[in-house]
Amino acid sequence: MSSSPDGRLVLNHSTHIPGLIPVLERLTRQTGIQTITPGVIGPVRSHAPKLVLKISVPIRGGFKVIARQGKTVQEVFILTLLPQEQLEAAIAFVIKRR
Repeated sequence: MSSSPDGRLVLNHSTHIPGLIPVLERLTRQTGIQTITPGVIGPVRSHAPKLVLKISVPIRGGFKVIARQGKTVQEVFILTLLPQEQLEAAIAFVIKRR
């Protein structure tokens, strides 16, 4: 395990929610974040006027996060040693700095 605070952002899709990648890049600089992988993107009916990241469910080694903006939703997988409360605080911190 690396003691460096910088995690890794895996970009394996060609499309992302506008503004999501800069937020995820800032999140990789938070202590305890190991790997962030944006996943499936799709449409939703309800409208989210600004970018929102919400922890969905725990996964092995981290959490699945749902990113929403406008009428688009995208899964984001975050591998971290942080408990859910600390990850929520880190997400709130990086979104507030937009």
